[in-house]
Amino acid sequence: MKKNQSQFTTIFVKAFTVIICFSLAMTAKAESRSYYKLKVYHYKTLSQENKLDQYFRQALIPALHRQGVKNVGVFKPVTQTDTDKRVYVFIPFASLDKLAEEDQKLQNDKLYLSDGKEYVDADYKDAPYSRIETIILQAFPGMPQPAVPNLSASKSERVYELRSYESATEKYNANKVHMFNNGDEIGIFKNLNFNAVFYSEVISGSHMPNLMYMTTFNNQADREKHWQAFGNDPKWKSLVAMDEYKNNVSHMDIVFLHPMEYSEF
Repeated sequence: MKKNQSQFTTIFVKAFTVIICFSLAMTAKAESRSYYKLKVYHYKTLSQENKLDQYFRQALIPALHRQGVKNVGVFKPVTQTDTDKRVYVFIPFASLDKLAEEDQKLQNDKLYLSDGKEYVDADYKDAPYSRIETIILQAFPGMPQPAVPNLSASKSERVYELRSYESATEKYNANKVHMFNNGDEIGIFKNLNFNAVFYSEVISGSHMPNLMYMTTFNNQADREKHWQAFGNDPKWKSLVAMDEYKNNVSHMDIVFLHPMEYSEF
């Protein structure tokens, strides 16, 4: 009897250990999904643009590197308007805690405050921007980390395509997210070499519920070629025809961007 109890105890302990290890592994996997901060700086003048470029290059990016952020992306629209010019800054973080700590760490970074003095201490009559829009995103499980694109063209020729898909309700948004991950829409993009920087769900922003992602191309002609191949892809045709994924996008915004020479994406 004691021998049977001992065997049972051994089996139970082993089984419990396996369950705990599996649970920890799944938790670690979930925590490995990056969080992104996408900041959109709105400005009007050339002077503001120059100050922003100097700030990003000389102060912000080096300071973020000191925080452990490996790469920072800085992009400007291919076509700007005279009344509302923009620059997009993409910052990936390993966790939500790291993202939340960013601003306080910047304020405690003496080198950052010194290198970015013109921006940080700008007079209210000479602000380096009009407004800042901040969007917080979480990476999709299907691409939990951002990727630096593998392109042959120079940065001045490249086209980065930032897309935002809005949905009528949270349920439809979850359905579109499911389509990217479980339906393997991400896999279709990958097989066709869309060179994605990230795929993500917006968890805080002004157009929710929505998701956002960025793909990259050597030039505009390369972009058109890729999207034509996507539209003709048998896997995409099969996926988009499924009834379970109908009507999950109610509005789409597309912004074409160029990376700055100092951009790390």
